[in-house]
Amino acid sequence: MAVNDIPALQPPARAPLASRMLGHRLFRPLAALAVLLLIDFLLIPGFFHLEVRDGHLYGALVDIVNRAAPLMLAAIGMTLVIATRGIDISVGAVVALSGTVASMLIGGTMVMQDGVPVYLADTPMLVAIAAALGAALLCGLWNGALVAGLGLQPIVATLILMVAGRGLAQLLTDGQIVTVYYQPYFFLGSGYLFGLPFALFVVAVVFGVTALLLRHTALGLFIQAVGINPVAARLAGIRTAALIVFVYVFAATCAGMAGLLISSNVKSADANNAGLMLELDAILAVTLGGTSLAGGKFSLAGSLVGALIIQTLTYTIYSLGVPPEVNMVVKSVVVFLVCISQSDQFRQLWQRRRA
Repeated sequence: MAVNDIPALQPPARAPLASRMLGHRLFRPLAALAVLLLIDFLLIPGFFHLEVRDGHLYGALVDIVNRAAPLMLAAIGMTLVIATRGIDISVGAVVALSGTVASMLIGGTMVMQDGVPVYLADTPMLVAIAAALGAALLCGLWNGALVAGLGLQPIVATLILMVAGRGLAQLLTDGQIVTVYYQPYFFLGSGYLFGLPFALFVVAVVFGVTALLLRHTALGLFIQAVGINPVAARLAGIRTAALIVFVYVFAATCAGMAGLLISSNVKSADANNAGLMLELDAILAVTLGGTSLAGGKFSLAGSLVGALIIQTLTYTIYSLGVPPEVNMVVKSVVVFLVCISQSDQFRQLWQRRRA
């Protein structure tokens, strides 16, 4: 056979653009968000209206994204935990604890300056924020030690802190609401930068740094390997215990930052209600974004979209005058559908029925 008779190797044919779009992991969460926004556009007058007042951007969309910021932070941390086959149901307690620590340390004492009453922080704000994040970090170390060190089931290990963390916050405040009077602290949760809520910049920085580490270092590959098969990952030389401790510390730190945003926004710390049920919303946001509950497969951007879906759904229900209790029912239905969609047995049954 002559050389010219050898058939040239053809590059593999690319799938059509429509197929690639439908197969993208972000397609379904983005489609769900688009459907919700379309419903809001049709049923809520002026939903997409934006206006600038005092140099700040106002509107329903801005309000949704701003209120979703704490959930976004919690979802970013929860993504890495679930990717390693774990779960963290202590997120809400860490939110309450970090907000309590910061609020108690900052407080606010009124003094007179040039005849004008001014509130000064009882503790420097940076010190208070560092203490709050340090408390959250210790919570993450506790969870990681129980899961990686003692081998407890993640849901059992984090259940301990879910109860004890909120109880500790209530003990610190004697069950009372701690009010903050220091004006600069309010900027974290309700301030604006370049016309946009400052909380969005906090989320953007955390997301950007996390995505950079996952994409440009071996961290993302290690997390995926541990999630797929932790035994094989350990035999391959990955320090699985250290990695698991890291993801729980990271998740708790993200929850600690969410607690700072919440307490700053409401100008107080409510250990009884702050972050209540936030862990369930974070888990739902992560699963809506395409992260597998079985571990290994995860999407950081999808988790942010999932958080936006939850907050948009909440806004829609409240704006339409639907009783708030319906929100919990809708979330439970969504959780059921997500779990069903990730079931191998359901997929096989569905494929056989289609065949």
